[in-house]
Amino acid sequence: MHQRSVVYGLAEPMEFVYFPIDSVLSVVTVMRDGTQIEVLTIGREGLCGAQALLDRATVTTMTTTQVGGDAHRIPVASFLELCRTWPAFRSVVERLLSAQMDVMAQSIACNRLHLVNERCARWLLTMHDRVGRADFPLTHELLATMLGVRRAGVSIAAASLQHAGFIRYVRGKFTIVDPRGLASVACECYSAINRAYDARLLPTV
Repeated sequence: MHQRSVVYGLAEPMEFVYFPIDSVLSVVTVMRDGTQIEVLTIGREGLCGAQALLDRATVTTMTTTQVGGDAHRIPVASFLELCRTWPAFRSVVERLLSAQMDVMAQSIACNRLHLVNERCARWLLTMHDRVGRADFPLTHELLATMLGVRRAGVSIAAASLQHAGFIRYVRGKFTIVDPRGLASVACECYSAINRAYDARLLPTV
């Protein structure tokens, strides 16, 4: 999975279901003017394309590779057959899909109610958990796109977090130096997202 590659394009049929290993995928809503905002981050805690279990409609959001890496994939038809013939597998998928819906609802509230620096800390922690390592490639411009805010706001927030010693940013790469410190300034949504998975016995890491 190469960084910034399109996994599901708008108005395209869903052909594969993806199981990230060390890659991270972003589900984004795209407005008419091209503005984008992320509504769900998917990494090694889950799978991308679980909604195929509900229907095989045309994709209405766009999914891209946020962090490049490896992933398994299977055709949607094979995925649906597994769900039909293996009830235990279907149960896990249903619980994951339920958790993802909760996370998307939390993201809506977060985008509307919380400050940029809180949301930035939450997003970086989420990425850290899903990548499984302290550093990952990321630009201020891309982070601003994911948060649906101006680049200047992200630059100020990142500078504040770096000054506090929570992160380090050099040449398009973020490094999480102090996860606990970063968590202390993140909005409540970081814990809420983790609880959404934990409540269904699905660890985030």
